[in-house]
Parts: sequence; structure tokens; C-alpha cells
Amino acid sequence: MTIWFLAGLLDSLFLIQLALQPLGFSPTLLWLLVGAILCSIELVVPTAFTAFMMGISAFVVALLVMLLPLPAALQVVLWLVFSIAFVYLGHRLMPRRKVSSIEDATEGQTLTKILPGEMGRVLYEGNSWKARCEDEKLAIAPNQRVYVVRREGTTLIVLPEHLLKS
Repeated sequence: MTIWFLAGLLDSLFLIQLALQPLGFSPTLLWLLVGAILCSIELVVPTAFTAFMMGISAFVVALLVMLLPLPAALQVVLWLVFSIAFVYLGHRLMPRRKVSSIEDATEGQTLTKILPGEMGRVLYEGNSWKARCEDEKLAIAPNQRVYVVRREGTTLIVLPEHLLKS
């Protein structure tokens, strides 16, 4: 989300609130509506919970406006402050994605011949991966069962099945 989007949203909220107050439209209802829309946007367009946190901030402002008579400008400033705080805290508290690791000695099958010290292709868990043999002096024929010893970046390090079973 860019700063221009936020500035436009703040300006729009402020103007809508000023326009609706003489008509008897409740600011609490406006903030509840804004909160519901922002939370709904998160369901349609994943924004890493940014829109959701901004919606929660709107609900908090709705609660404050219901309890205290606050001027429109202060409401918008409070919403902005709560949004920034909730987005920051949400990203800090959100669990990081776990780096995928390969279990020891899982099976795969060679798709191409793996020449000594060179790369080939291995079918592992339904996907084709670059692979090389752990023993750089060995060649592995195509369609051979292999054990995946480890992963180095996007390359699997494999050993032929017959070496481990003998």
C-alpha cells in the first residue's frame, strides 16, 4: 500500500464523515462500515493482514466514538495511528514461514542420467528437481531409485538406492 493510497483514504474518510454528520448519520456506523469493508477486502485480496488490521483499527475507533464524542479529524488521526500500530504489531507477531527441509533419506527417482560430478534431474515428491550424486565419481542411470540425502539451494544431493541397500 502506498502512502498516496493512505492519504486518499484518509481524505475520503474525513470528507465523508463531514458530509454525513449534518444528515444525522452516526460516525460510529461509518467506522463500523469502513472496518467491515477493510476486513472483507482481506478475504478477496490477500494483503498480508494489512487491510484486516486497518479494519480492526476502524472497529476500535468506532468503539471510541461510541464512548466519547470525538471530532472527525481526531477520529481519522486515531484510525491512522491504530492502523500503523496494529499493522506493525501484526507483522512482528506473525509467525515466520518455516524453511522447508528435506527429511533424511527420502526416496526419489532419476529422470535423466546423472553423470559423475554433473547435474541431472530427479523426480521428488511429484516435482522435478536438479540433482547431483553425493559421490562425485558415480554415475546414476535414468529411472533409478535414489535416496535424497540433503538439499543445497534448489539442488538435491542423492545416492543410488543400491549403495544404501548393500
